[in-house]
Amino acid sequence: MKMSDYWTTMASLLGMLAFCQTIVQLVFPPELRLAFLHFLTRIRHVFSSHIYFDITEIDGVNTNELYNAVQLYLSSSVTVNDAVSSSNNNTRLSLTRVPNSSSVTFGLSNNDRITDVFNGVTILWEHVVVQRQVQSFSWRPMPEEKRGFTLQINKRDKALVLDSYLDYIVGKSEEIRRRNEERLLYTNSRGVSLDARSHPWDSVRFKHPSTFDTLAMDPEKKKRIMEDLREFANGQGFYQKTGRAWKRGYLLYGPPGTGKSSLIAAMANYLGYDIYDLELTEVQNNSELRKLLMKTSSKSIIVIEDIDCSISLTKRGKNKKKNGSYEYDPGLTNGSGLEEPGSSVTLSGLLNFTDGLWSCCGSEKIFVFTTNHIEKLDSALMRSGRMDMHVHMGFCKFPALKILLKNYLRLEEEDMDSVVLKEMEECVEEAEITPADVSEVLIRNRSDAEKAVREIVSVLKERVVKRRKSVGLKKKKQEGQEEEEEAEEEQEKRALDSPNRRNREVCGFREEEEEEDEKEK
Repeated sequence: MKMSDYWTTMASLLGMLAFCQTIVQLVFPPELRLAFLHFLTRIRHVFSSHIYFDITEIDGVNTNELYNAVQLYLSSSVTVNDAVSSSNNNTRLSLTRVPNSSSVTFGLSNNDRITDVFNGVTILWEHVVVQRQVQSFSWRPMPEEKRGFTLQINKRDKALVLDSYLDYIVGKSEEIRRRNEERLLYTNSRGVSLDARSHPWDSVRFKHPSTFDTLAMDPEKKKRIMEDLREFANGQGFYQKTGRAWKRGYLLYGPPGTGKSSLIAAMANYLGYDIYDLELTEVQNNSELRKLLMKTSSKSIIVIEDIDCSISLTKRGKNKKKNGSYEYDPGLTNGSGLEEPGSSVTLSGLLNFTDGLWSCCGSEKIFVFTTNHIEKLDSALMRSGRMDMHVHMGFCKFPALKILLKNYLRLEEEDMDSVVLKEMEECVEEAEITPADVSEVLIRNRSDAEKAVREIVSVLKERVVKRRKSVGLKKKKQEGQEEEEEAEEEQEKRALDSPNRRNREVCGFREEEEEEDEKEK
């Protein structure tokens, strides 16, 4: 066959194909062809043992939260390790780092697949990415790519996947998000707009290193707090069943320097919660207080430190105005001796903030109040339901001292001389020293462990001597006061007895005279 004949034949075939295509398009319009393809797909699904679910990135005009949850779940280390360790694995993974994240996460590349196993059921995920058609003018432009996940499972596993697996993915993604994201520390400021378009809280990254392992506290008390926090975080079903708002209140009280702020940081790191440090002196009124609460997120700790000093809410009968509000404490002024104008929060407003209808805005929130003087607080503020758990942060005990020695000097109990340990154990409770004071000594001598231990023992003994002298002086003073009171009581008794004695003497003299008169008669 000549080359010219070959090209002539090919041209004839192409022309015939183009003619047939035109005839097909005229006879079978696009709608009919699309319906025919759907029919074939249905037939394939009927005879197939698998079922497919599509999870698109955008549902209408809103972002599909399930898509974000699946994406985060599939990027978790467990899923990725299972995919990488499989023998016939050709999965290509992408590396990303999201904002406020301290770690690199994995993800599926475009149009790639990964296998997951849940309760013995094999599940196939495919990341589908296709180019979106050119858009006409739109008020809300859509992304150029159409993204989604396709879930392939066996038909007999449909109930398991829809009832349990997707809920498991959502819960796991929340856990991964809290673990990866760095916590934020929020604070409120005066004069910030509280409308729907702005946020009244300013935030910074929360990087406090305090944990329950490093917290200088009685181990049994630490264990109770951790168990209570764990039960609270896992108690959504319990709170719903009992009809209670999913919140918890903690009151931390004790002398300054006993670790109240460190405990709050350890709680936030343990649960992975953000912290809202509420400054009451910057809140104008009860309405602003409620709006601040509405702008807090779930899974957060709302803190009011030194509540007995921040605003005069401790004594209801003092500094009370006609409308029931409580002005600032006269000691809390702006430096010129004058109170800040236009700022008042009522005790009722604060109580509603912690335990009223507004306290259930959001869920999984913890309220923490701290004070150095619990006796100054109103009993209504401390009752159960508002402050559910009262935690006394006292002076440093021997178990807490051993934790501090381990934190700062890397000294275990077996590494130290038993005689020195015995001296510490005998002195530390009587010395009444705070963990902050012990930490200062250890920081100052952290390069020389032996010197630090000697100085700690010396400081403890000095404090014991001073305290005994102080106790002795107080005892002598008390005894002197008791002796003076006894002397005063004796004088009062004598003063009371002397008129009675005179009366008896006079009465006795008169009786004798009357007897003599009767004898003479």
